[in-house]
Amino acid sequence: MADQVHDGTGHRARLRQRLFEGGPDALLDHELVEYLLALTIPRRDTKKLAKKLIRDFGGFGSLLAADAEAIMRIGDVTEGAAAAVKIAQAAALRLLQSEVKERPVLASWQALLDYLHADMAHNAIERVRVLFLNNKNMLIRDELMWEGSIDEAAVYVREIVRRALDYHATAIIIVHNHPSGDPSPSSQDIKLTRDIVDAGRHLNITVHDHVIIGTRGHSSLKSMGLI
Repeated sequence: MADQVHDGTGHRARLRQRLFEGGPDALLDHELVEYLLALTIPRRDTKKLAKKLIRDFGGFGSLLAADAEAIMRIGDVTEGAAAAVKIAQAAALRLLQSEVKERPVLASWQALLDYLHADMAHNAIERVRVLFLNNKNMLIRDELMWEGSIDEAAVYVREIVRRALDYHATAIIIVHNHPSGDPSPSSQDIKLTRDIVDAGRHLNITVHDHVIIGTRGHSSLKSMGLI
């Protein structure tokens, strides 16, 4: 097929020049993906493929967050092409994560939200993670604790408190995502958070917040006055 043997050297050079001169905002979402794919598919027009992947996955962020196997299957691309997409996600997350690790978490709240949104907003399943902090509110550990719904609240509370004690943490921030995109807390979210606050209080472990991430933004139970 013509798009499989097309030599887009000139077009890619123009994309590269725009990137160098204008920075990341100079390229559209599909152009970023197009260039990533071109790194591993040198003799194929990757523009149509990039647009298809973004469309099929529901957006640029959802594509980067997708499993490599899904990218290979839906895009009909090689493992190398899927890896190019995933390395872009990994690099972006590493950069955002570094902004969180280097300063007290509460003093870099927007950096934390940016990192959490990039990492969790487009997840197709619900994930619960906990940030464990020391007495200077520096990040000790960022741990993914569950995937999927939590049916047993007592286990949820007990495990978080146990982990905090293991890490000698004095404070925690709970984070989870809503795959629906709506970050509004459910009644169960509120109850579980209050149970964790109560359990932590007896052990001098402060719950700074419970943040819920969705594609339509985030909710902070602390800011909402719910804890």
